Parts: sequence; structure tokens; C-alpha cells
Amino acid sequence: MTTHGKEVLSFGPFRLTASERLLTKDGVPVDLGARAYEILTALVSTPNEVISKKDLLSLVWPNVTVEEGSLRGQMASLRKMLGDGKDGARYITTVAGRGYCFVAPVSRSLGEPEAASAAAESFRNANLPVRPAGLIDREDDLQRVAAQLEVARFVTVVGLGGVGKTTLATALGHHLIEAFGGAVLFVDLSMLSDSRLVTSTVASMLGLSVRSDDATPNLIAYLRDKRVLLILDTCEHLIESVATFASCVFRETPQVHILATSREALQVDGEQIYRLEPLACPPDDAMPTAAIARSFPATQLFVERAAASGARLDLDDADAPIVVGICRKLDGVALAIELAARRVEAYGLRDTAALLDQRLTLLWLGSRTAPPRHKTLQATLDWSYRLLSSVERLVLRRLAVFVGHFTLDAMLAVVTSVNVDQTAVLGAIDSLIAKSMVTTRPIGAMMRYRLLDTTRTYILGTEITDPEAADLAVRHANYFRRWSEQAGREWAALSSGAEREAHLADLNNVRAALEWCFGEGGDPEIGIKLAAAAAPVLLAMSLLSECYRWSQHAIVALEGRTRGEPEEMQLQANLGVASMHMNGPSDAARAALDRSLAIAEAGGNVLSQVGILGTLSMFCTRDGEFKTALDHARRARTVAGAAEDPHAMALAQSAVGRALHFIGEHGSARSELEAALQHWSHAQRAYLGFDDRILVGLGLARGLWVQASTNPASLAVALAWAPDVFVWNGDLASAEAHADRLVAHARSHSLGPYLHVGYGYKGILAIRRGDARGGVDTLRGCLKHCHAMHYEVRNTEFNILLAQGLLAIEQVGEAIRLVDDTISRAEENGDLFFMPEALRVRGCAVLAMPTRVDDAERWFKQSLELSRRQGAPAWELRTAIDLAALLAGRGQPDDACGLLRPVFEQFTEGLETADLAAAGRLLASLVGRTNS
Repeated sequence: MTTHGKEVLSFGPFRLTASERLLTKDGVPVDLGARAYEILTALVSTPNEVISKKDLLSLVWPNVTVEEGSLRGQMASLRKMLGDGKDGARYITTVAGRGYCFVAPVSRSLGEPEAASAAAESFRNANLPVRPAGLIDREDDLQRVAAQLEVARFVTVVGLGGVGKTTLATALGHHLIEAFGGAVLFVDLSMLSDSRLVTSTVASMLGLSVRSDDATPNLIAYLRDKRVLLILDTCEHLIESVATFASCVFRETPQVHILATSREALQVDGEQIYRLEPLACPPDDAMPTAAIARSFPATQLFVERAAASGARLDLDDADAPIVVGICRKLDGVALAIELAARRVEAYGLRDTAALLDQRLTLLWLGSRTAPPRHKTLQATLDWSYRLLSSVERLVLRRLAVFVGHFTLDAMLAVVTSVNVDQTAVLGAIDSLIAKSMVTTRPIGAMMRYRLLDTTRTYILGTEITDPEAADLAVRHANYFRRWSEQAGREWAALSSGAEREAHLADLNNVRAALEWCFGEGGDPEIGIKLAAAAAPVLLAMSLLSECYRWSQHAIVALEGRTRGEPEEMQLQANLGVASMHMNGPSDAARAALDRSLAIAEAGGNVLSQVGILGTLSMFCTRDGEFKTALDHARRARTVAGAAEDPHAMALAQSAVGRALHFIGEHGSARSELEAALQHWSHAQRAYLGFDDRILVGLGLARGLWVQASTNPASLAVALAWAPDVFVWNGDLASAEAHADRLVAHARSHSLGPYLHVGYGYKGILAIRRGDARGGVDTLRGCLKHCHAMHYEVRNTEFNILLAQGLLAIEQVGEAIRLVDDTISRAEENGDLFFMPEALRVRGCAVLAMPTRVDDAERWFKQSLELSRRQGAPAWELRTAIDLAALLAGRGQPDDACGLLRPVFEQFTEGLETADLAAAGRLLASLVGRTNS
């Protein structure tokens, strides 16, 4: 994969990338020996120049005396590989008495420029494991896969279990990380057992919200314009789901490159297979010497790993046959070789070989038809397991309850028991790590431990009594219940992919514990408590479908048990919020929230009462019930006031402020929101998945515009949430940019209602820019979809704008009917924020009917009166402009000027915005007419 600044030399169908020691022909890597490669690089780098034989010999065989015959042999092989002389192709010519010359045309170019800096800044989820140390005999594999990946974009590395697929994938990720500007995502699928979670796991690692059972469309939308290397590691146990997912990503995202590792091919269109062979061993018929043994990678690995483990292994001719014999018996599988090599320190080379023979002869040689990976790895693990002490075996069996990585704290909590104390567990862990039965990896600032997937599979097949297994599962579930309670409090403070990764790794153990609790032979009682603790974590991580699923499981399990406990309160609240986000404000969501509130009230839980009442207020706002929303918010304030809890009071103030904002009481709303914002500026807390700082900022930004504050710093709070502020200010370019961001964000995070709101903004912009008919159609579609989702909070605003579009296409009657209906509904449900604007547009509609001009003045005056009563000079200014124009048209410029001037002079900033600029121009013309 070529990076910016790497030179590529092209000739005929060949491309030579010197910095990567890579030669390709028509995009396919060419297998070229090291010396032939050095000769070719020297010749191609200086085309049409003669290089002497002496210079080539010193370059290729430095400090070694070599006859010219060796050079001639290498040159003959190189010409044969290039096809020199076939079909008229000429590359290398011999210049008698002087040397060799490359005569084919050569073009030089730099690799395709990458947007590396942009990717590095925007991709915060890179999680590549540590670069493997001592990669033996895999450099050629690495270069070939890199070349194949560049050409094909989709490569699956296939090989035996333990052969080194993950190691190669990790090394390749580091090799290509610069080419992808840091945008390399490593997805370890070995920790997943549920095939339905493949896409949601990838989405979560990217920080995306998961709001449906199939996250693929949203993930595709997020990745479509991004250049990312996606490494899917250990796919074999989820082969069908991964194949479907990878095929879709490859087909729909032209800049995403996929590298998969699996014991079998995915077998989908576009996939290129790279089979990773075991490490080479000396042939069976050879009597290996130490020199021969050191020349083969399998024996190199054994010697290196044994030495690294502390063994004193000075390989000589006597020991060489023993080492070669071990590597042959292990079929060159890297994992098995490492496991054996690490035993040499404890048992010596000869006893290690003897123990290997004793354990593997019956199992390996008994069946020639079994797959090699089963014969070799199963036998190796069986042997390794029997070498452990009784305490080590017990600890290892208990560690198999964990899925993927786990912490030292989790290990001690789950593994320690009456018969195995903490000291014994720590000692056994040290030994298991030394014997490669447990691996380590730092994630963030904490060390994580893990059983290799093959080791865990083997251990789960060993004998364990049902009572022991049940006791272990109970301790595992109880630990991750406590972890979930802690994680729920910490998640709001996490922002980067690296910070989230540790929690996501633990989440796999939460899932496993939930599956056990609610499965056959599980413990639903523990499952209820675990689900109640885990649901807020799932909600905070935007894993909405999983939050809904486990909350529902637990609520069903409550049947026949004691109801009304704190666990049910938490479950019902999270079920309601997840349902509201996924399906809109439905009856089922309301019922769940009402039930949660009843339990909170019965138990006297103040913070929960306030939080749930605030959520119910938001629910009613989304459903267009603005008066009911204010009632819920005021109830929350009353409860919080009685308890004198600052967190509860801030939650209540946020809810009251937002509710007042929607009914048009802007002064009171601002006071409540600013008080809440002052609290959240030095405190960080999310309740039921909502960050109140964002909600408060959104309400303040909208309120500040209406109250005539156009300070850019104030408006910046809502850049990602409130494109309407830019529409109101007449900044259509910024409005369009933020509408596009809203659509992209909503599509990526499955925010259905917000997606259609984004489309609504596009319709509004079309109307403002003169495409009224197209804008009307778009807005109608937006309102239809929002209504179907019970998302009614934008009805008044968007209906008013739709009416303006209808007036632009001269559908006056329909516009009047729409505005009248909007005014009636707003008065009924308390949505008074836009009422002055609705009255103004009603007056404009009347002006389109020349015979009823006096009625227009009446509507305008109603709008002015309500604007002043609400304390909303921005609405007042718009109406004053229209009424002043009407008066001027009647020949009353003095009255028009007297009306507009005091309204205009209220504003001391933002004079360049659309409404103030229009008012200024109208005043200037009125003053001119008055003076004349």
C-alpha cells in the first residue's frame, strides 16, 4: 500500500515499490528472492545506465567473495521471471565487457496521496493492538497481503488455528497505519458468541448509536465517505454473519479496505484469499544439524521463545534433531510451538520432548482423517493442561467463564473462593502467564488478561461439576452487576475511542452473564438485578435495541415475583426511553415511564422522580403535548425543591426551562436554563442517557435568538442542534451546512425523527431560495413521517413555514386553512413559542387577497401584542416590518416609521442579519418619504 512520498517505479506490467521491497505484475505480488530483488532495484533505479558486474557483486554480496557465475545465475532467474525476450519485451541487456543495463522505459511516481492528517484528526477510535515483536518469517507474507489488499481492497487470511493469523493482521495494521492516516480499526470478534451483534459491535467501537437490531445501514452510511482499514479478526465462529456484513461493506463503501482472519474463507464476491501456511520445518528425511535447524523459521521460533522464557538453550548438533522433532510434531503451528518452547525452562529440552510424545502420540496419530488444526492444537492444549498444577488447573477452569479480556479485579472477584485464596490465585496467574496459557494486553492505563480463544474452547470442554459451574456463573454475574453500576456513573465522562474500548471489552462479559441468567439453568433473580444495572450502561452507549431487549427480558422475569422494587423502576425507565428513541413516543413507552414514576414515588426516590418526570416532559413535548409537558416539569421542580438536592434541582430547572421555552415564556425559560447551566458547568451527570448540558444549551440558544441576542458565542452552543437559528438569522449557507450535518448524523445513529427534521430544513431552504414547489413537497413529506413516529414537536414551526411556501406558489386558500388549523392546535396544546409568527403569516396570507387588507392589519396587531407580552422582540420586528410596509402602502409613512423605529432601536447587535437589514432598508426609505 503506497503512502505519500514513497517512490513507485513502473515498467511494462510491473510496479516496484523500493521502500516496501514489493514487486507486482498487473497488481499481483511477484515472489522474488532477496538477491534478485537487490539486482532488479539497482538496475531499475538507474535505467539506461550500465552497472558493472563488480558493483553489482559488492551490492548484492557485500563483504563476501563470490564468483561471477553466481551473478549470472541470479540474472538468468531474474530475466526468466520478468519474461525478458518473450513477445518482444526487453528489460535487461548485457553490455559486453562492462556489465548490465536496464533498457525498458521506466516511469517514476509517488504513491496515491492520502488524506492522512484529516483522518488522524477525525478518527478517534483507532485501537490497534501492540505491534508484535520478533515476527519470524512473515515479512514476505506481510508484503504480499499488503499488495493484495491495495489492489483488491478485501483480503481474508485463512489458516490453521494458532498459525499466526492475528499476529500477521496486527503487524499489517501497523505497517499500513500511516497509509490510512491512523484510521485502522481492529475488531476482535473472538469475544462475541452472538452472531447478531457483529455490526452493532463494530458500530459501538466507532462510537455510533445502535437503535435497531440491524445496524448495517447506519454503519454503511457512516463509512461511505471514509478511508478506513477495517480488520475483522477471528471470524470462523460467526462466519455467516461476518460474510454478509463484510460483503455489504465492501460493496457499498468504496474507500474501506477489509482485512479478515478466519480458519475458513468467507466465500463472498470480491474476497481474495491469502492462505497463511505453517512455519517451515526441516524435511523428514534430513538429519538436521544446528546450522540447518537455525535456517528454518519453525525451529527459529522455538529457540527464540525458549530463550525468552529463561531457558538456557545453546542449540548444538546433538539438540538440533530434538528441536526439529518437536516442531515437526506441532506441524509448524506458531501457537503450539510457543506453548512447547515455554516449557523448556521447567522441564528441559529432552523431557519436554518426551512429555510431548506421551500426550500427542495417541491423539494425533490415531486419526488421519481429522482436520490438522484439531489434531495439533487440541493435543497441544491437552498436554499443556496436564502439565499444570491442580491449583493452576482450577484457576484456568474458572478463568474460562470470562469472554475476551478481563481485569485483575474481575479475576480475583470471580476466581477467589474458600478453597483458593487470593495469594494462591495470584501465584497461579503468574505461572499461567509464564506458560502462555493466559495472555496480557494493556488497554488504556490498565492491564487486561485473556485466554486465547483456542485455550478457552479447550478448557470449557474439560470436566467441571454442575454446582461448580453454577457457582462460578453466579459470581461472574454478580461481579459484572457491580461493574455495570460503576460504569453507568463513569460513561458520561468518556469521549475517545481508547477510553470507551475498556468498557466495551467488559460489556461482552455483561452480555454473557445476561445470557446465562435468562437461559436454561440460569438464575433469573440475579438476571433481573444485572439487567437493571446494565440497562443504563447500554443506554449510555446508545445500544438501544440491547437495552430494550434485556430490560424487557427482566420485566417478564418479574412475573410472579415481588414488584415495585428499585430494579423494576430502573428497568421500566430504561425500557421507556429506549422505546421512545427507537419507535417514537408510543403508548408502550409512556406506560413504562408511568410505571417507573409510580415506583419512584412510592419509594420516595427524589432524584429518580425528578429524572423520570423530566423524561415524561420530553416525551410529551415530542408528542406535541406542550401544556402536559410543562405540568410534568413543574411537578419535577416541586419534588426537587422539597428535597434540596442540587442535582435534582438542576434536572428540574432544565425540564422547566425547556417546557417554558416551547410555550413562549422566554424570560422565565432563560432564568431556569441559565441556573441549570451554572450547575452543569461544574458537574457532569447523565440521566437515562440524556446529557442535560446539551439539552440546556439547545434551549438557551433558541431562546437567546428570540430575545434578540445574536452573539455568535451564544449561538455556537447549538451549532449541531439548531439549524433553525441560522434560518431565522437569514444565514442560509450555514443553515444548509448544519442541516447536512444533521441528516448525516441522524442517518448514522438511527435517529429516525431527526433525519426527517433534517429533510424538513432542506425543504425550508428550498422555499427561501425560490424553489417553493420543491420545498413544499419536501416539507409535506417531513411532516408526514414525523407524524407517523409521533414526533409532533416541530409541527407548529414547520406548518408555518409550509404555509409560507404555499403562499409563494399562490395556493392562498390552502395556506390560510393550514395556518388557522395550526393556530387552533397551538392554543389547545400550549405550543405558543411560534404563535406570534403564526399570526404574522396569517396576516400575510390575507394580504394575498387584496379585498381584505384591513383584516391583515388586525392579524399583525395581534402578533405584535403577543410578541411584546412574551418578551420576544425578534418576532415583534418581523411583524413590525410587514405592518409598516402595509401602512406605507396606504400612504401613511409617518405612522409606519413611528411603528418600526422603536422596535428596530431595541437591537444593538446583529444588524447584519436578514430581518434587521430589511428593517434598516425599510426605515431608510420611510425617512426619505417623510422628509420629502
